[in-house]
Amino acid sequence: MKKIAGLFAGVLALAGCGSVDIDKYANEKPELDLRTYFNGTLDAHGIFQDRSGEVVRRFHVLIDASWEGDTGVLDEHFTYSDGTTQRRVWTIVRHGRGQYTGTADDVVGEARGEARGNALRWRYVLALPVGDKVYNVDFDDWMFLMDDTVMLNRSVMSKFGFRLGEVTLSFYKRPE
Repeated sequence: MKKIAGLFAGVLALAGCGSVDIDKYANEKPELDLRTYFNGTLDAHGIFQDRSGEVVRRFHVLIDASWEGDTGVLDEHFTYSDGTTQRRVWTIVRHGRGQYTGTADDVVGEARGEARGNALRWRYVLALPVGDKVYNVDFDDWMFLMDDTVMLNRSVMSKFGFRLGEVTLSFYKRPE
């Protein structure tokens, strides 16, 4: 009985874990406009940490980004510290009032984003290959524009509500 009560308490604790409301950042500067920041060539350096905090993967991303009206394309080329490479091409659509949607080949369904002030919250399900299997994992991305050239990104990966790890990225927009 004690095990069941402990499990129930754990589930309630997880259910009570909320997230920060994006509106909290509405007055923060500089204001993030995805069409302006993700336009041109960007570099990003990142790490993946497992749930214990161990860095298990390091990587660099070269991003070629462009917009035509309210539709943007982010062509991302990943190079991992073990020499492997990957490519992801995002198509992002701006819907007004800080609302965005996005698609990519390894994104299940549609990503949804909200921007306020200097922040963007981007949520999606990624089909993540691990060995011979592919797992659909939830990503909860938070991006914060620091200035005209630097943006920081922290993503929490989870499955069935359980935290699997985190991705941390630092974006740098190259001068035109």
